[in-house]
Amino acid sequence: MAATLIRNAMIITMNDKEEIVAGDVLVINEHIVEIGSGISPERADIVIDAGGKVLLPGFIQTHIHLCQTLFRGRADDLELIDWLKQRIWPLEAAHNEDSIYYSALLGIGELIRSGTTTLLDMETVHHTESAFQAIAESGIRAISGKVMMDHGAEVPLALQERTSDSLTESVRLLEKWHGAAEGRIQYAFCPRFVVSCTEELLVGVRDLAEQYGVRIHTHASENTGEIAIVEAERGMRNVVYLDHIGLARPNLILAHSIWLNEQEKRIIKERGVKVTHCPGSNLKLASGVAEVPDLLAAGIPVGIGADGAPCNNNLDMFQEMRLTAFIQKVKHGPTVMNARTVLRMATMGGAQVLGMEDQIGSIEVGKLADWQLLDLEDFHVYPSFDADWYSRVVYAATRGDVDTVMINGELVMKGRTMLTIDKPHVLREADRSLKKLLGRL
Repeated sequence: MAATLIRNAMIITMNDKEEIVAGDVLVINEHIVEIGSGISPERADIVIDAGGKVLLPGFIQTHIHLCQTLFRGRADDLELIDWLKQRIWPLEAAHNEDSIYYSALLGIGELIRSGTTTLLDMETVHHTESAFQAIAESGIRAISGKVMMDHGAEVPLALQERTSDSLTESVRLLEKWHGAAEGRIQYAFCPRFVVSCTEELLVGVRDLAEQYGVRIHTHASENTGEIAIVEAERGMRNVVYLDHIGLARPNLILAHSIWLNEQEKRIIKERGVKVTHCPGSNLKLASGVAEVPDLLAAGIPVGIGADGAPCNNNLDMFQEMRLTAFIQKVKHGPTVMNARTVLRMATMGGAQVLGMEDQIGSIEVGKLADWQLLDLEDFHVYPSFDADWYSRVVYAATRGDVDTVMINGELVMKGRTMLTIDKPHVLREADRSLKKLLGRL
């Protein structure tokens, strides 16, 4: 039995009462077992003095592409469809096991370094096991799956799948990896978006996800051009079509969902569909601004994700939280999307999107020990007197303030030093593997 005690922290619990308390947290194995004051250090193997620091849940990013981290800076200043066809699809097609592995490790290192402890990831068509291996070794918690593509124009040959092969390989990966790494890895079916998938594939995903009890993660209504393609091919809008074929269910997670009409919002709410908001990506690709206040007001679970490195160009939840708040204020006024609302989206909101709200997303007894410790003793987050803690974290803190991170009861970063990822090695190998990938283009 391994026990870790965090002493003298300011704890932003993100529990239902939204309590902020000064005290200690005791972790035994992978769970939080006690929150209080004066917990004896003799009960712990590791004692962390968090005096002057803030303890809060690890961030939960609900839309990431680890396979794209190597492509940072190589697909700038394009709109979505051109971004995919001219840059991303050819780059993904050139991946091999080695480049996927280091792309994933590079992204995971950045995520942990900036306080993310759980992610919903979408890989590319091939070599997904290399990403799973990186996830397992790094200690991060992830829901992930191979991307599925059996349809569409201007798709590189290496990304073109037969429907049966796509379904079969997805099931093989699910049966091998779902629940692996002490339960940190879960599988999700990941049809890329309607533009890339036949109806036969989507219906197959619907049935298999129901059979295995797993989630479905796809893009929808990110771009007006995408919607036009879907309407021309399927005769209806994205979400209406997904509902028509029975895919709109509580296990469906839609990335972006910017261009929704009232009928689609109603479908999402009534069917229990979840949404993930990616403001940095949506702004850089000029896709639009999702109507997040309306979705939240309707009771629809909405999480936050950075998307992929080539459309952001970083995976920093602190930046995404600021953008989530700021872009709505321009349209709706300064009181909308306050810091408390945004921090909840980045923690418990993400947990609800993933259906894991009883396990992660808050600092509570019985939950998994996924947390981050922020050192806010610096110029940019002072004064601290009578502070609004939500404001300090969302509007002032940065990823450089993340001091220590624990996932599933294991320290993965302490004192800003990575413990599960060899940073110099990964940086060196990322450059090497990218050079070889570009040679395969």
